[in-house]
Amino acid sequence: MTFEFEELDYQETPLGDISLRRRSEPRLEGKILYEVKLGDEFLMSSLFTEAEIQLARLGLKEVAGSDLDIVIGGLGLGYTAVTVLENPSVRSLIVVEVLEPVIDWHRQGLVPLGEKLVSDPRCTLAHADFFNVVSSSGTGFDRSGSNRLVHAVLLDIDHSPGHWLNPGNSAFYTLQGLRNLAERIHPGGVFGLWSNDPPDAGFTRLLETVFQSSEYHIVTFPNPYMGGESSNTVYLAHKA
Repeated sequence: MTFEFEELDYQETPLGDISLRRRSEPRLEGKILYEVKLGDEFLMSSLFTEAEIQLARLGLKEVAGSDLDIVIGGLGLGYTAVTVLENPSVRSLIVVEVLEPVIDWHRQGLVPLGEKLVSDPRCTLAHADFFNVVSSSGTGFDRSGSNRLVHAVLLDIDHSPGHWLNPGNSAFYTLQGLRNLAERIHPGGVFGLWSNDPPDAGFTRLLETVFQSSEYHIVTFPNPYMGGESSNTVYLAHKA
């Protein structure tokens, strides 16, 4: 079996050099994988997407009604966003992404789900720093002057509440940071967070000081490299 590798894009960003790679995996019968690296660190892979999908499904399951307005922090390879748009109750989706090349990959069709996202009129891809938007009054998630409330915010940017992609993101995972976010969510709405780490009891307690209640779900998925299963955590917090 021939091993194939292609670097689809490489760009410098304020957070470091970012690259998009496509390769076949001989250990998986030549399955085509898309991978993103930021500097020397693997950021995401199309092989491990179950938790990103469940972030959307679990989060929207907790939101009642129709004509839902949803925000996602972090575009990645688009699996959370596409899953949100599969829900017929969703009226609008804003995906806030700080790395402009990631948005470009979707608009140029370099990633498998790009065309599906950019062709959906409900979906807006906004180039902005999610954490700056949340901490700034009078700024909408799409960087407009509209500060409307949304029904759910789903966040998948940092590795975990205590392991950040950028040290400046740490202020979000505090009492004030979460309060700023809660002010942007409708009563009865939900905040969902993906984490690569096991559940953190301290973070769950912090969520419960801001929101009416919180819970976490451990999402398992096969890991063919390590054998057996791996897991991620999805936190959900409910606004009264």
